[in-house]
Amino acid sequence: MVKAIVVHQHGGPEVLKWEDVEIGEPKEGEIRLKHKAIGLNFLDVYMRKALYETSPPLPYTPGLEGAGVVTAVGPGVTTCKVGDLVAYGTLPVGSYNEERILPADRAVPIPAGVDPVEAACVIFKGLTAQVLVRSSFKVERGHTILVHAAAGGVGSILCQWANAIGATVIGTVSTKEKAVQAKEDGCHHVILYKDENFVDRVMEITSGKGVDAVYDSIGKDTFKGSFKVLKKRGYMVQFGLASGEPDPVSTDMLSGKSLFYTCSAMGVYTEERHELLAAAEDLFTNVANGVLKVRVNHKYPLSQAAQAHIDLEGRKTSGSVVLIPDGELIN
Repeated sequence: MVKAIVVHQHGGPEVLKWEDVEIGEPKEGEIRLKHKAIGLNFLDVYMRKALYETSPPLPYTPGLEGAGVVTAVGPGVTTCKVGDLVAYGTLPVGSYNEERILPADRAVPIPAGVDPVEAACVIFKGLTAQVLVRSSFKVERGHTILVHAAAGGVGSILCQWANAIGATVIGTVSTKEKAVQAKEDGCHHVILYKDENFVDRVMEITSGKGVDAVYDSIGKDTFKGSFKVLKKRGYMVQFGLASGEPDPVSTDMLSGKSLFYTCSAMGVYTEERHELLAAAEDLFTNVANGVLKVRVNHKYPLSQAAQAHIDLEGRKTSGSVVLIPDGELIN
């Protein structure tokens, strides 16, 4: 038996229960992993509230990303061995757990120079950012982009990456403290969206030209404005719904400037193992080389996952949030 967070009913953070669970042994194509750290994502909140179409059936253990040591391998596994340090950021859920069973082909090696806690924080959010800048809209030198929630887990990495490529980065944040971080993470311009109209400010910053792409993880609150700040043939890239489901996209919203609209799901872009390995290598190389700084700004014991969710939903966090198994904290 190991300790894990279990959700028996959908609802608020109080539904995250700390319980004993049975893990078992890995089957064909599976590994058993002892976690060193577990990443927390807004997608975990969506699933807890049953706001996401892939919310797992009840009861379930939440969590999509983690890092740890392989303690057992099932028949047919050739991608890793006992003792290897690996990370993952994918379905099926189950990372809010001291130990777990995982499909071996979803685990990627953690290279020397990348700390396992950093890997747990960055693997899901970092792969998401990699897909956003390389595939959803290919950011190139000279582009101007708008990143909503620029100080968030994905936003922080996305801004750094786009800046390193040579793009001009405009970010929106909720507080002055987050504005400081966004600047440090490569935003050339930061907009406090609670104090300023971000549409007016973006058009002012770009001298009325607008931006090549908007990366929007907020949803309902920013949706219509995001389309307004795009250049002709610009890209609206939706990758989150923190403020809720927006109104449907109308033809009029797209046709006037021939805009593109896409909902970017990292899992679709990394479904094949060769795609996953290539994206992970790109991510970890940039982390190891210092191009991307992983902001492990908040650590919580795994048993206090409910408090971590409260703080995340209350927008009291910035950068990455990590859960540490209670036993690892003692050690």
